[in-house]
Amino acid sequence: MAKDTLINLRNQVMYCIYVRNYGPNGTFKDVENDLNRIKDLGTDIIWFMPIHPIGVEGKKGSLGCPYSIKDYREINPEYGTMKDFKELVDKIHDAGMKCIIDVVYNHTSKDSRLLTEYPEYFYRKQDGTLGGKVGDWTDVIDLDYENRNLWKYQIDTLKMWAGIVDGFRCDVAPLVPIDFWIKARAEVKKVNSNCIWLAETLDFGFIKYLRSKGIDCASDGEAYQAFDICYEYDIWDSFNKYLKGECTLSHYVDRLNMQESIYPQNYVKLRYLENHDQPRAKKIIPDTQDLRNWLAFTYFQKGTTLIYAGQEAQNTNCPSLFEIDKVDWAGIDENFTSLMKKLYNVKKISLVKDGDYKLVPFNELDTVAGYYERNNSKLVGIFSLKGKHGLINIELKDGVYTNILDNKTIEVKNGCITLEDEPVIININN
Repeated sequence: MAKDTLINLRNQVMYCIYVRNYGPNGTFKDVENDLNRIKDLGTDIIWFMPIHPIGVEGKKGSLGCPYSIKDYREINPEYGTMKDFKELVDKIHDAGMKCIIDVVYNHTSKDSRLLTEYPEYFYRKQDGTLGGKVGDWTDVIDLDYENRNLWKYQIDTLKMWAGIVDGFRCDVAPLVPIDFWIKARAEVKKVNSNCIWLAETLDFGFIKYLRSKGIDCASDGEAYQAFDICYEYDIWDSFNKYLKGECTLSHYVDRLNMQESIYPQNYVKLRYLENHDQPRAKKIIPDTQDLRNWLAFTYFQKGTTLIYAGQEAQNTNCPSLFEIDKVDWAGIDENFTSLMKKLYNVKKISLVKDGDYKLVPFNELDTVAGYYERNNSKLVGIFSLKGKHGLINIELKDGVYTNILDNKTIEVKNGCITLEDEPVIININN
């Protein structure tokens, strides 16, 4: 494990922005104009999807994909200048938030600066041509980390950006050697001792597929040697199967509980209902009340909560990576954003950082109860995920409690409570 990972990352909320599809012009200035709203929603860290120039050769769509990067050390002129970006980061810091940027180190665009200057840094197929090891990523070419000079270039680039931003979200991080990331972390620490490292780790099926092709691919457990936060794709298949009725709630919850024992004690997971590679939460959970419970459950879980811009407006369209496809803010619902703000306050409760944590499923009622405990303090969450009503057993003494999300009273009688539509969170601080 990255032994210096700070577990207070479990008290953090991250907000992801794709600049091209943000605001009327898709620029850094548009984001700057919205910082007060983002902060007020309850945000600690802003993650920018790639901000670098995009390759033209073999591009997808009319504008190309931000993950097909032409120059790691420059700013995409569509968004503004380096000066504009630095001013935006300053404003983010002034608002009490941090800023991380996307790092795409497995591959570059086909017309990248690196290919022109250092063609020896690139992976070659058996016939000597450029290409990729896996996938349908036809607009990119893979880098070759057997070349140690590439390591220096990439780390020097990270150190440059670490003097500006607060951390990195690393795209398909398991496809880049873990030893590279360990060295990069140590070197970047000399520039920024509090740098945040987030890995886009992979689902089990993809890891197994890659390894079957003889391709090195790190598991989450290995990634934690260098990273503070890993994606939760390790349980993503169970999440989707449960939503589709293909597995029980117990199966999904068992996978979540297993994370408590298979990862390092200070592990941090990125908790989300959606991201830029997945369908919008409102698309897969169309019922508003169910979505409110899922949202509350996402914030409650141990880890850093991710909000993808537009989620607060309950967008159903996942914006294209290759075109201008703006976030639709018309659906902003004050009741929904109010819940997010309240959940942000829950995220700040100390127990969420270091309490003993477990989840308990109730299959018949499609409900999960969660517990954080330390000494005589307890934080309890109850989430009805499919709108069912009934009685569930709860690990609280009989009595009357307050749901801190709406200040309504909750009675525990004979060890049970009556389920209603709204999520419930009870904080007992002794």
